[in-house]
Amino acid sequence: MHGVDGDGRRDEVGVGPWPGGAAAWPRLDDGTPDPRYDPELLEHGDRRNVVDAYRYWTLEAVVADLDTRRHPFHVAIENWQHDLNIGSVVRTANAFLAAEVHVVGRRRWNRRGAMVTDRYQHVRHHPDVADLVTWADEQGLPVLGVDNLPGSVPLEGYPLPRACVLVFGQESVGLSDEVRATARDVLHIAQFGSTRSINAGAAAAIAMHAWVAQHAAP
Repeated sequence: MHGVDGDGRRDEVGVGPWPGGAAAWPRLDDGTPDPRYDPELLEHGDRRNVVDAYRYWTLEAVVADLDTRRHPFHVAIENWQHDLNIGSVVRTANAFLAAEVHVVGRRRWNRRGAMVTDRYQHVRHHPDVADLVTWADEQGLPVLGVDNLPGSVPLEGYPLPRACVLVFGQESVGLSDEVRATARDVLHIAQFGSTRSINAGAAAAIAMHAWVAQHAAP
């Protein structure tokens, strides 16, 4: 946990060493060390940005547990000009437990915005839209574009398929013609102010939450 105390000082992120020392470290019923836990983290503390349930767990153990619970929706974002939103999309996909994030176009992307969540989130690369569409067809997944284009339909109230691929375009130009031509539908997010569009990372977060509201809300 972290925050700001009464004196305005920021608390240290995470937790310190496991209380009680090595003798108190988690063990299985047969007395052997629990393999989910990282001895280095138990000894020195866990300062990672993970939920409390995963404190002190190894990276591999966290990913393995997430893999048992991932949602069946995928997120894809086009990356023709090194879009800086990709890191934010990956971070949000991790928060909403998307099956995978698909980067279409350039393989390299700016990981700073992901805040290390790309270690826990599966990320797949496609050299072009055709490769993404072929993969989606093989998996039986409908492709849905998200952009405020003429002829698009409102995201609000749209029955999102439980298993699908939500595709977002480059920040400056939106969805490519290739995605528009192959998507089952293109969805737009309702806006009420003066700006023409919203940030691609924000749009992705709204669309993912719309899926969660329909299929995974507690």
